[in-house]
Amino acid sequence: MYNYNKIYFLVDRDDKIMSNNYAFINCNLIDGNLNSNAKNDMIMLIENTNNNGVNKGSISKIGRKNEVKIPDNFTIIDINHKYIMPGLINAHVHLFSNGSPWKANNTDKSRISIIEKLKNRRKKNSALLSKRDNVLNALNSGVTTVRCLGDQQYDDITLRNEIDNNKYLGPRLIGSGAAICVTGGHGASIISIISDSPWEGRKCVRQNVTLGVDFIKICITGGIVDARKVGDAGRLEMTLEEVTAVCEEAHKIGLMVAAHVESTEGVRIALLGGVDTIEHGSEMDEEMIELFKNNPKTLRGYSSLISTLYAVIPMHSLDTALTNVSEISRKNASIVYNKMLRGVKQAINAGVKVGIGTDASLPYVTHYNTWRELDYLVKCADITHKQAIYLATKSNAEILGIDNETGSLTVGKSADFIVLDENPLENLRTLSNPNMVVCRGNIINNPKINKIENVDEILDQIAL
Repeated sequence: MYNYNKIYFLVDRDDKIMSNNYAFINCNLIDGNLNSNAKNDMIMLIENTNNNGVNKGSISKIGRKNEVKIPDNFTIIDINHKYIMPGLINAHVHLFSNGSPWKANNTDKSRISIIEKLKNRRKKNSALLSKRDNVLNALNSGVTTVRCLGDQQYDDITLRNEIDNNKYLGPRLIGSGAAICVTGGHGASIISIISDSPWEGRKCVRQNVTLGVDFIKICITGGIVDARKVGDAGRLEMTLEEVTAVCEEAHKIGLMVAAHVESTEGVRIALLGGVDTIEHGSEMDEEMIELFKNNPKTLRGYSSLISTLYAVIPMHSLDTALTNVSEISRKNASIVYNKMLRGVKQAINAGVKVGIGTDASLPYVTHYNTWRELDYLVKCADITHKQAIYLATKSNAEILGIDNETGSLTVGKSADFIVLDENPLENLRTLSNPNMVVCRGNIINNPKINKIENVDEILDQIAL
């Protein structure tokens, strides 16, 4: 567990730190833009204002040695030709678990068991503290922005407010509060509240808005871990009328809608209803691809796809004796994985706006392994390392509507970046152990990641 009073460190806290302004020198810089290579021998200046011990820093200048004059009141940090890139953005997480294996079965009895275990965990070790640990573990792994899509207790909103009020250094946190699902639908009793009609859906949106959410999340189809039989994952659970009502209600106050969707028909209904971000996804036809790119019912005129291959690959690839999931869950995971993979390939090839998430909290899906989603996309979807990094940084920022703040190393944007020992354009695994994490100008030197060794050992055995 993290000590929240000592969550940020200014380069070892030694006597050389004279100011809150920093000059990073001898940088191999990757700016996050799609077609950019690493630029050598770069200098980046960070200017900070300080609020209750937490910096709010932005990038004030980037250039080569002969282009940048370092002001006298800047502390020089020589990173000795290591690699700097934008902080990762994980656009789809949950916070209720750290990613340790938990039994995902398909009976009402097992659902009740999961819920009771979560409740008991709250009594034994405050859920809010556990979720805070997960958020901070993500930050220490190099994830400087997190979007939580489904928290029945609205703890994601509480944590966001704590971070925004400078109680401790945390990542930029975007929260949906409770997701909205139908009676008995995906996420019921764990991450969702219930709506069974268009007007109930509007009421749920209004309730979530009152509680301060940043996004609206709905569950249009069934999911893997709570499907009762093979084929239920992806089964349509919401009607077009219900989806349309939620989107209209959210859009009229400027909030985007994210939708859990794991089938072709689910994607179609989501797009026709005006959903802004399709989570997970499935294979598509040409009409759907065109609707992604030009969707007048959405808030911004288009829809985006958030890939989450990491969410299903362990259940799809590993023996159930390892994953602890039922055979029904494994078969559903394989069905969803194959359709999701075809869908993300179609989207990338067609120029649909694509980002990445991990669905952290599912079995074997930890908060510190965001890099694995990039690795899986490279291996399975035939994209380059450069494309993968772009999806996890600048593209994600654009999808979430925060690209004016973060997502690329650009003058004027927030100082959110990571320092790596190797070039991630050649080796994505270097993202698993950042040398330094900088979030809004606050430096975490030698970040501590609480890893689950047996989980990583098993994930490393997966051959794709």
